[in-house]
Amino acid sequence: MSHPGKISDHDLAVRTFVYQQFVQTARPPTVMETAVHFNLPPNEIENSYQRLHDNHFFFLEPGTLDIRMANPFSALPTKFRVRVGQMAYWANCAWDMLGIPAALHQDAEIEAKYEDGEETAVLTITNGHLHHSGGVIHFPLPVQQWYDDLILT
Repeated sequence: MSHPGKISDHDLAVRTFVYQQFVQTARPPTVMETAVHFNLPPNEIENSYQRLHDNHFFFLEPGTLDIRMANPFSALPTKFRVRVGQMAYWANCAWDMLGIPAALHQDAEIEAKYEDGEETAVLTITNGHLHHSGGVIHFPLPVQQWYDDLILT
């Protein structure tokens, strides 16, 4: 087994698979699905998931090996829904709602609920350009503090 903090080529292949699954299915794979894909025992994938989490490649649900976030994708429903073609994804935050169409190099329609109510802003991305009807995007914390509490941000 590799050193727990060191990322291997295998870990990077696991990360790529996680992102491919998010793009194709709008959800992350389970440990078992990843183990089957790589034809490896689940404990090897568990160790890989933990190393990837520890090194901020993705974020596990606290106390589990379930992937909560592989930025910009969220495994859980949020206030940020991004539609790309026939797929609909959840984004973790305002930054990530813009990151999904950027990462996929696709046009998108974004529905973002305002923090202070149930009103929804609709934004579109066309050919890499943001179109909206007004309002501002507010980032409550500086980027260097985002990993202090990813669930909050």
